Amino acid sequence: MANDSTGSTTIDAMLAQAAEGSPRIHIEEGFRWNGQDAYLFDIDGTILRSRDRIHYESFFESVRSVMGHELVLDGVTLSGNTDPGILYDAFRLAELDPEHWEHRLEDILERMRTTVAAQRDQMNLVKMPGIDEMLAYLHSKGAALGIGTGNLESIGWLKLEILGVRHWFTFGGFADNFPVRSDMIADAARQARELKGPDATVCVVGDTPFDIKAAKANKLPTIAVATGHFPFDELMEHQPEVCVSTLAALLSQAVNTDV
Repeated sequence: MANDSTGSTTIDAMLAQAAEGSPRIHIEEGFRWNGQDAYLFDIDGTILRSRDRIHYESFFESVRSVMGHELVLDGVTLSGNTDPGILYDAFRLAELDPEHWEHRLEDILERMRTTVAAQRDQMNLVKMPGIDEMLAYLHSKGAALGIGTGNLESIGWLKLEILGVRHWFTFGGFADNFPVRSDMIADAARQARELKGPDATVCVVGDTPFDIKAAKANKLPTIAVATGHFPFDELMEHQPEVCVSTLAALLSQAVNTDV
């Protein structure tokens, strides 16, 4: 998923709304959400939100620099997409012949990596409710913690370093070689099982229907969290094993019931 381009006021309002009222929690009967061997966390909307537009603007700057064209993202799905997938979709909607852009794609992606890295000091990231506590809790239970994100690898790790949570994660699935999200999740699950054994249970944690679909494509369960652009009820339509308003609410439920 590309960096969120939502303004800081809107982000604050979304987070305040998620924290208001009674937390909403759905857990499929019999599913031990806190008993999985490994977890694949999405980044944008799940671990953090961005108050800056650095990652988002890097798409435009990189295409302009490499191809000399202005990128148009109107009609392109951003939330839940992958960085290469966003470019693929934009070029297809613009009806550009693949021979004009496919051989330049890696140059564009590399320009995105360097453009974002050069502005790391200007990145303004907001941690989602309960992230620190949830990561510590799952780690204490012996779970392997990994990343499953549509970000390019260097951009994803950079965000986690800036946010101060990089140390929790020992592996990750990224979009550099996987424009299709389900393929990226398959690669991350493979890494998880290399760490925890071939029969390890792996759970996807994400904030979009695309996270749920990618998990189902790999026969993996999902913890869906409504801290991104998709509300609880819309996430529930895609039948995740767990759906919560925030990870803080889910962790509180576990602690209160001594699961």
